[in-house]
Amino acid sequence: MQLRDLPNIISVLRLVAVAPVMYLLLRQEYGWALVLFAAAGASDGLDGYLAKRYDWRSRLGGILDPLADKALLVGCFLILGWQGLVPVWLVIAVILRDLVIVTGAVVYNYGVEAVEAAPLPISKLNTVLQILLVVMVIMAAGPFRLPEGLIKTMIWTCFVTVVVSGAQYVWIWGRKARQRGWREH
Repeated sequence: MQLRDLPNIISVLRLVAVAPVMYLLLRQEYGWALVLFAAAGASDGLDGYLAKRYDWRSRLGGILDPLADKALLVGCFLILGWQGLVPVWLVIAVILRDLVIVTGAVVYNYGVEAVEAAPLPISKLNTVLQILLVVMVIMAAGPFRLPEGLIKTMIWTCFVTVVVSGAQYVWIWGRKARQRGWREH
C-alpha cells in the first residue's frame, strides 16, 4: 500500500459502511445511523480532496467513489422509503436515474468507446442534495425536529435534480454516441 492509495481505501471503507448504516436505520437507531452516515459523507469529501490535491486520481477511484456514494444513498433511500419517511416515488426516481446512467455507460462503453467517469456539475449538486435530504430525514426521525416544510422542499428539490441530471446524462452521452457512431465488434 502506498500513500497515493488512500483515496481508494477511504472509498472502500465508505462502501463497507453501507451495511452498518442500513442496519442501524432498520433498527430505527437514528442517532447512530446519522453519526455513521455523516462520517461516510465526510469521507466522500476527503477522498475527493486528497485525489485532486495530490493528484492521486485513479481509474479504480473513478469507479469506487461513485459506487460507494450510490450504494450508500440508494440503500438509505430504500430503507427510508420502506419506513415511510421518504416518498416511494422519490425512491423510484433515484433508483431509475442511477439505472439509466449505469446502463447507458455500459452500452456506450461497449458500443462506442471507453467511458471516462466524470460527473456533471448538476450530478454533483444532486448527490449533495440527496445527502442533505437523508441527513435531514434521519435527524427528523430521531432526536431532532425539523420543520416539515423544509423536508418537503428538499424532497422536491432532490426530485428536480434527479430528473434534470438524468436527462442531461442521456442527452450528452446520446449526442456523443451519435457523433462517434457505433463500433463494430
